[in-house]
Amino acid sequence: MTERISAQDALIWVMVCVAAADGNMTDAELHTIGEIVKTLPAFKGYDVNRLPDSARACGAMLHAPKGMEEVMRMIGGGLPVEAHDTAYALACELAAVDAKLEIYEARLLQIVRGGLKVDRLTAVAIERAVQARYRRI
Repeated sequence: MTERISAQDALIWVMVCVAAADGNMTDAELHTIGEIVKTLPAFKGYDVNRLPDSARACGAMLHAPKGMEEVMRMIGGGLPVEAHDTAYALACELAAVDAKLEIYEARLLQIVRGGLKVDRLTAVAIERAVQARYRRI
C-alpha cells in the first residue's frame, strides 16, 4: 500500500488501535477519542466529521493480513518524528480510560512505543503523567 495518511489521522489511528486492542471499543473510549480530537491543539483544523471514516479505515486495515504491521507503518509514515511522543501519549490516554490496563493494551503500547521509536525515558514519563492524570481518589 502506497497511500499516506495525515498526521491527525495517524494520531486517531493510534487511539483506535488501543481502544480496539481487546476487541471491544467502549463508549468511554469512543467519547475520549472524540473529545481529544475536538480539544487537542494537534487537531486544530481537522474536520471532526472525518473521524468516523478515519476510525473505520483503521479498523478495516487492522483486520487485514499483517494488519497491525501495516497500520503501524501508516502511522509512522503519517507522523513527523517530533509527534511520535504525542502519539504515544494519546495511546496511553486511551489505555487509561477504563482505569485498568489489560494485557492486550499493554502489549499494544509496547508495539506503539517500539514502532515509533519512543525512548524508554520519554515513555516512562508519559506513562507516569497519564497514571497521575487518571488516578481515582
